[in-house]
Amino acid sequence: MTPNSRHISVLIADDSAFMRTALRRMIESDDAFRVVETACDGVDALAKIHKLRPDVVTLDIEMPRLNGLNTLKHIMQQCPCPVIMVSSLTQEGAQVTLDALDLGAFDYISKDLSYASLDIIKIRKDLIAKIKAAASSAAFSADPPAISQLPSAAFSRNLVHARARECAPEIVCIGTSTGGPKALQQLLPTLPASFPSGILIVQHMPPGFTGPFAQRLNTLCKIHVREAWDHDLIEPGVALIAPASWHMLPYRVGNKAFVQLTKEPGDTLHRPAVDVTMLAAASAFGAATLGVIMTGMGDDGARGMKAIHACGGYTIGQDQASCAVYGMPRSCAELGILDSVVPLDVLGHTIMHHCRSSRPALATAPLH
Repeated sequence: MTPNSRHISVLIADDSAFMRTALRRMIESDDAFRVVETACDGVDALAKIHKLRPDVVTLDIEMPRLNGLNTLKHIMQQCPCPVIMVSSLTQEGAQVTLDALDLGAFDYISKDLSYASLDIIKIRKDLIAKIKAAASSAAFSADPPAISQLPSAAFSRNLVHARARECAPEIVCIGTSTGGPKALQQLLPTLPASFPSGILIVQHMPPGFTGPFAQRLNTLCKIHVREAWDHDLIEPGVALIAPASWHMLPYRVGNKAFVQLTKEPGDTLHRPAVDVTMLAAASAFGAATLGVIMTGMGDDGARGMKAIHACGGYTIGQDQASCAVYGMPRSCAELGILDSVVPLDVLGHTIMHHCRSSRPALATAPLH
């Protein structure tokens, strides 16, 4: 649901008094928010959610009496509202957090908070941005999504008329953030094992999450999905996910293509960054690049999609109605660089339509 008053009301559920205090201070550092109540376990949280109907809930995973996952199930069944999970950055924490996203959680933040941490300012900004996005999420809104104010002529042309293509895509670059795990679990299983192109995926995630996420996707898909390693081969029918904290840059050597994992550039807001991967893909593959921008906050991917569009590649954006957060696709739509804008449920079909080709596989394709 959307806030009905000047403040976005937030309920914090965590069994740690330190965490309740830390989260309250970070949340209330923004005048747009008001923490209406805190809860020390899942049973306490459910009672207060029923009574207060907060706009957003932050929910710890490990709590006594009723843990976070079971509390989340009750919330989604009894009084649905946007929930942000507070997760530990461990292998087990990653698995449980992914389960929470499957159950309907809006997003998650790291539980590893400390006032001595150098990342505390970044964590606070991330938490505030996610709460604002959650409060305005179309999935919990009684109102339909607002129509974007876009350059109408250019945008309409992009929706209706596909530009003539010089060559079929050899590489598909997908960028996403908030809402991405659930969206990718819907998109990737629609692609066949015979998918003719290599796929690179940049999903904003903390360390320890991309490996388990790749494994989960691999069990759901006909294509092969794995976390990328340095100098990994790009192959048709294989999706490589950029590891957390590493940029993923595609490059070509002779008739083959690989990915390099690097910490540079070090000044990006996200690492991995969608822009870094897409810019490298546009440089290495030119018009044989297909860029896909999906649900997420901010504008990461706009520069990369612009480069793909400029070099003759094809660009696809997820539409507003099917996005958890219409930030990253909006930034591309407003630049007029999207050749297609489609709902999530037909995104896989759209990608396949543009990748069908009798051209040789990537490993034997000639350089452009």
